[in-house]
Amino acid sequence: MIVVCDTSPVNYLVLIDGIDLLPQLFTTVVLPAGVLAELQHPRTPPRVASWARQLPPWVRVISPKGPVEGVGLGRGEAESIAIAIQVRADAVLIDERKATMVARDRGLMVTGTLGVLALAAESKLVDLEASIRRLLDTNFRASPALIDDILRRS
Repeated sequence: MIVVCDTSPVNYLVLIDGIDLLPQLFTTVVLPAGVLAELQHPRTPPRVASWARQLPPWVRVISPKGPVEGVGLGRGEAESIAIAIQVRADAVLIDERKATMVARDRGLMVTGTLGVLALAAESKLVDLEASIRRLLDTNFRASPALIDDILRRS
């Protein structure tokens, strides 16, 4: 299963020590070059920037082959969608609402940080409630109703 990752899910998974869930859940993990650049931005948390400077061998960095239609999206989001289409990814990891809608409009399966944690919990890789608590200790934001729904379904 191929997954293309936007900046936000990678950032939060690194911050909660959950980044190694990706190769356990997906056979191929793709990081767009624009996302890698965003992960190395000077305002990126030092732990995340350090991870991005020394990528694990299971990460494939890919640049889009053609122009990227941004539709008002950031570089990382636009590249994530373009590359997901380009490599025929099974899913794209995006947290931002507008980018999620654009990706779905293009026929992509979208999940985000919470979806990765729920999938990992289904595979008995994490304690979902504890992982969400750690996530909420960062600056991650999600509605209480969404979090309750994810916990209820697990």
